[in-house]
Amino acid sequence: MKKFLLLVLITFSFLGCENNESKPKPKTPKVKEKKEKIKFYTNEEVEAELRTVIDKKTAVEFLTEYGKENPETKVRLKTRLGDIDILLYKDTPLHRANFIYLIKEGYYSNTQFHRVVEDFIIQAGRSDTPEAGEMRKRIGKYTIPAEFNGKRHHKGAVSAARQWQLNPKKKSDTYEFYIIINKKGAHHLNNEHTVFGRVIKGLDVVDKIGQLETFKEWPIEEVHIKAIVLE
Repeated sequence: MKKFLLLVLITFSFLGCENNESKPKPKTPKVKEKKEKIKFYTNEEVEAELRTVIDKKTAVEFLTEYGKENPETKVRLKTRLGDIDILLYKDTPLHRANFIYLIKEGYYSNTQFHRVVEDFIIQAGRSDTPEAGEMRKRIGKYTIPAEFNGKRHHKGAVSAARQWQLNPKKKSDTYEFYIIINKKGAHHLNNEHTVFGRVIKGLDVVDKIGQLETFKEWPIEEVHIKAIVLE
């Protein structure tokens, strides 16, 4: 009897071992090693990272120095309707320097003529694209002191836009500008906005833009800008 019981116990023990071996073992998830990549920056990227954001306190100082190092006065706005060449006035040094700066930074090449008022002005320097927004954030938000120089708002005059309310010193906007398209000019704007340049070639292109169909002053067919410095 004892031998029989011993034989039964050995048999069950053997079967238990077989069952344990036949059960699949749970797999431990393999943790993938993260390989950290080293990013190499170009000189241009490093300079962009280190560049100081301009603000209202540093704008005049920055633009004064920048103007000395970048004396160019002729620029070109390339559009699908043709090119517009502009002469920037030396006697509006802060506005001239600012315009050259924004062109060289590539800002205006991310914008368009966003406002057309029939027989009055075409306005540019604004865009709602993420790229333009990021550039404005990087460049900074500042105003430019008025530089009234006796220049008047004749046809082809290039002038700085500005905020009218709470702006008694008539400081100019950082980015936006407009071109007069009225044959008689817009002389009610004299000494209200700084005229810092004039169109020297491409007035026919200015007229074409001024005749575009609009919706709430925004051209239905967009006119994007590629801006370059000539000399």
